[in-house]
Amino acid sequence: MSETKKLKKSLGILEVIGISIALMAPSMAANINPQGPATIVGRAVPLAFLMAFIGVLFVSYGFIRLTQRFNHSGSMYGLVGKTLGPRAGVVAGISLLSAYIFFIGFCFNVTGRFLVATLQELKIWHGDIDPLAFGFGLVALALAILVAIRPVKQGTRALLYIEGGTVVLILITAIIILVKIATGHATHGQSLTLDVFKLPAGTSTSAAFLAVVFGFLSFAGFEAAITLGEEAHAPKKDIPKALLWSALIVGTYYVFVTAVEVIGFGTDEAGTKAFINSASLLGDLGTEFIGSWIGTLITFGAAISGFACLLAAVLGAARVLFALGRDADVKTFAKVSEKNGVPTTAVFWVSGISLITMALWKSIYHATSFDIFLATGTIGTVFILVAYSLTTVGSIRYVFFSKGKKHAPAYEIIVPVIGLAVLLYTIYKNVYPIAPDGPARGYVLTVIGVLLVAVVFVLAAGSFARKMGERLTSDEGLVEVDA
Repeated sequence: MSETKKLKKSLGILEVIGISIALMAPSMAANINPQGPATIVGRAVPLAFLMAFIGVLFVSYGFIRLTQRFNHSGSMYGLVGKTLGPRAGVVAGISLLSAYIFFIGFCFNVTGRFLVATLQELKIWHGDIDPLAFGFGLVALALAILVAIRPVKQGTRALLYIEGGTVVLILITAIIILVKIATGHATHGQSLTLDVFKLPAGTSTSAAFLAVVFGFLSFAGFEAAITLGEEAHAPKKDIPKALLWSALIVGTYYVFVTAVEVIGFGTDEAGTKAFINSASLLGDLGTEFIGSWIGTLITFGAAISGFACLLAAVLGAARVLFALGRDADVKTFAKVSEKNGVPTTAVFWVSGISLITMALWKSIYHATSFDIFLATGTIGTVFILVAYSLTTVGSIRYVFFSKGKKHAPAYEIIVPVIGLAVLLYTIYKNVYPIAPDGPARGYVLTVIGVLLVAVVFVLAAGSFARKMGERLTSDEGLVEVDA
């Protein structure tokens, strides 16, 4: 039996951090995301991740300031609605919901591909990755749904343990590789170099911002802790901490690991080509520098990380849909399980929409699982950068321009302004110019189409937006308190 009600408070700081780290999926991301920027900036992959890391730290300022005072299961929908008004809040909410739904597809395909890669390394499977990867993805999504409809504390704590174990294994492997290279025991004469933080000759700074989107893709989800604002015991204390520590820990990890990966493959043209074509970056390096057993273990760990990411995306998307449905008085989306205190109906809806989206993309572009991985990752990242931008504007307005109130020293405004500039320029470089045809054009049209529908809706449905605004204003999590 289900009824419309509030979510149940049951989470401590570990569970709150767990969903953010799991949605970033650092062990999975380090194994596959760096290949995207390598096609654009070559050996300078760590530079792209460092730029994204710095950008996320600037962006996180606004999130931390706002979550010290407000909490809401709709995440940026609630924060933007509070600071910029309900219409902007709905647009941010739809953008964030779209991002999480596409991230479900992204993690679905990554999980499937790494599971197949594990079987290939074990010599159990000798065929193509597709369609077996899709089959594994379906099994993983079914398991994620089963976990997501149970008490949220169980799932979020599991996310932290799953991801943490694989990250430790990757760090140990990276350190061993680094030591072997530093002591002259590299397998192909690789040597330590800082060239990985320099753009190759002929590569423009503008191209670096095209590559940064893959860095942001790897950080996307650091804000997921906000969706648990109504379920955390001490949200105004724990969520800001979770946001900051998640960004700092994972950002440092990304820069270190990507540097070891590029150096391990080699910084010359042949090394970059091998890097781009690798099925599992750290898996291949582990096999080369230590032994096949650790390479296979890391590849399997990346698959488990993909599942953790999938579960985190389902949990986050369901809570954003729940919040939107609750304020819009759409009872189907606003149901909470009486037994487990979670939005079970929303879990089924976001999972189903993601499957339909992947099926449509496959049908239109005859896409493989890798094509869908690229599409869902890129589209989801642009959506989330739009939501980040709106939240950053809202934080600037609230923190520095609230009438009669001073929430921070005036000089600190430079921090969110720089963050906003990085976000807007990254979005611009990834949507303009629009590709003449093919999937790349589909990426941009999908984002523009969804956002255009959202904007037209909130402008045309004035009374509806006002009603949502009244509910946002009266929500106890959005009643202002001192930091």
